[in-house]
Order: sequence, then structure tokens, then C-alpha cells
Amino acid sequence: MLAIVTTHPVQYQAPWFRRLAASMDIEVLYAHRQDATGQAEAGFGVEFDWDTPLLEGYPFQWLRNVARSPTVKTFGGCDTPDLYEMLHPRRFDACLILGWNRKCYLQAAAACWRNGLPLLVRGDSQLETRRSQMVRLIKSVPYHLLLPRCSAHLYVGHRNRAYLERFGVPQAKLFFCPHSVDNAYFQSGAERARLDRTCQRLRRSLGIGPNDFVALFVGKLIEKKRAADFIRACGSVEATISCSRLHGVLVGDGPLRGQLEELARPWVSRIHFTGFRNQSELPTWYASADALVVCSDSEETWGLVVNEAMACGVPAVVSEAVGCSPDLIEAGRTGYTYPLGDIKAMAACLTSLDRAVQLDSAELRRGLSEKMAVYSFDRATQGLEAALETVCRRRQARNRLRDAAATSAAQQRP
Repeated sequence: MLAIVTTHPVQYQAPWFRRLAASMDIEVLYAHRQDATGQAEAGFGVEFDWDTPLLEGYPFQWLRNVARSPTVKTFGGCDTPDLYEMLHPRRFDACLILGWNRKCYLQAAAACWRNGLPLLVRGDSQLETRRSQMVRLIKSVPYHLLLPRCSAHLYVGHRNRAYLERFGVPQAKLFFCPHSVDNAYFQSGAERARLDRTCQRLRRSLGIGPNDFVALFVGKLIEKKRAADFIRACGSVEATISCSRLHGVLVGDGPLRGQLEELARPWVSRIHFTGFRNQSELPTWYASADALVVCSDSEETWGLVVNEAMACGVPAVVSEAVGCSPDLIEAGRTGYTYPLGDIKAMAACLTSLDRAVQLDSAELRRGLSEKMAVYSFDRATQGLEAALETVCRRRQARNRLRDAAATSAAQQRP
């Protein structure tokens, strides 16, 4: 039985948990019950509940959260001391934690080390994330001590692996477990929207013509997402020949929406704000677009919207600072990257992608399909299974050595 400790139900994780439950014994341990108000406070800008099932198809349990102010926004907002007794070899064979930036994760790690339970870690930290020199120094010693001590690390991509290697995690403890989304869900939803022409009707409702080029932004309207860069880039290609028909569509909400709408005023006929859209609506929005644009800084340690778009057959223009860029973007084949904050370079990428879509959209779709075959739940599950097999084999070997030593010591007693 594998224990999976995480903060709260997340729309990206739940489908993978269902996939895991179909092939192994798991129990997901949640530290916090996120409500609609908590979603708004997390940066979405509106109160809502996800409209896809997050608690179906796999075993789970709510942990007792004793935090004074329960939340997923702060380190101490998920305080679950019961883990010290729950995570024990009598109940579980191993434990997987999905990060180490909340108190519940460190409590789970301490419980595993104290009780002799193999500990697996899956995070997406990268070295490019901006940190002050003081913070880097403070983290250096404990991270060099603690990260290599874990039984296995499930790295999600190239930059995450480099991060773990930087802190001394040996190769034998590294297993590829790629960041992924429910590819089949997004692919089928996009295909359905194209077949029944829902996406064409959606474009018409925004005043977008059938031959116009649609660049799509999907995300919270918060600082790290840099939606202002997207708006400026869409405005700057207005005079170019190939993208004179470009429209920018922003799907999402957040505290910066008012400022962004004011910024977009000169291009009001070509830049459209849709507000927050729930999970079931996203495949149609992706299907209505020609390209996804992700402008985020290095705080975006992956960028799962790129996975979503690619599963829908849509290429992406992605800032080089975004964690997924070296994994998911192959220039001209799945999209393009550009230097963070370089508006002209982003606009040039959109122009190049417009040409590529017109010249050979089938080749783009083929490249996207091959990429998503790697960044899939199946490959993530294979990585987890390989890690579990390895750590359990090591544990059995240690137990045999311990038992042999105990037997030898008993025989030598007078």
C-alpha cells in the first residue's frame, strides 16, 4: 500500500490518482479541505468549485489539520501531526509526498524516517527560480543533508533533475515521473468541440473570423504570469502582414484584471477577456485557438497549461524561464521559446507559428502527439512503479542484513 500525502484536492492530480488506483494499492491523505473562498484567495479571482470530480475513483482520507489558520497558501497552513503515527510499516509499504514546501510534507518525511518507511518525493523545483543569496545560503546545508536522504526522487523534467543533482541526490535515486495531465480527456474534448463546431461558434461570439489567428492565454491574472507581456505582444504584431488577423484571448481572472483591461484598451477589438472558465470548458477554448502563450517568470516551475494545450493539438509559445520549456518545446515542431520579457521576440514567435500552422499543421499535430505520449500518466506511473520496486528491494535487502546480524549476534552469546 502506497500512502500519498498532499495538501488538497487538485484538478491536475485527481485523474492521475485514479490511474494509479487502477494498477496499485494507494491511499491519498489530504491535509486541507479547500473551499470556494480559498480558490479565490489562491489567485483565481472568483469563488468557485471545480466542475470535474476530484474525489472519485481512488481511496482517500482527510487528515486532521490543527493549523491555527488552515490554508494551502502558507507553510504552516497544513499542520497534520497524526502523520507521525499513521505512516508506519504496519500500514503502508512506502509514502510519496508531493513537495516539501508545506509543514505536512515535512511531518510526513519525519514520520517515514522515524518509523523506517521508504520515502519518495515528487516536486518541480528548479534552479532558475529567483531567490536571494541569503535564502540560497540558508537552504544549501539542510537541502544537501535531507534531499539525498530520501529513498527516491521522482523528477518531472530536465530542470527539476538538475535541481536535485545540484543538492547531491545520486543518480540511483532519480526516476523520471513526468508532469502530465489527463491527455485523453483534453484530446477528446477538443475533438468534440471541433466536430460539433462549438469552437467556431465561440470564435464568432468574440468577433473572430474563421481565418484569424488566435493566441490564447490561460491562467490567473497575477504578477508571475506576466499577462501584460501577452497583451503588448499581441498589440505589437498588428501591423505585420502575417498576423494582421491576430486576436489575443485571455481565459482567467485575478487581481490584475482591471489593470490589464486598461492596458488592452487600444486593441479592444482584438484582445478579449473571458473571465474564469472551469475545467470542463477548457478543451473548447484550446480547440478554438491556434497557439497557447505562456509568459510566466521562473516562479512558474512547470506550466501544466502547456500540457493541456498540446493534448488538444495546440502548439505553444513559452518564456524560456518557464520550467517546462526545455522538455515540451521543440522549435518549429511543438512551438517556440523566447527570452523572458522580450515582447518583440514573443511577437516574432507568434508570427513564425502562424506561418508554420499555415504551411504544415499536420506536422505540428504529429510533433505534439509524440510529445504527449512521453508526458503522460502512463509514463508517470511507470516511473513511480520503478521507484517503488527499487526502494522496496533495497528495504528487503537491509532487513535481510539486519536479521542476519541479529541471528549472528544471538549465536555468539554464551
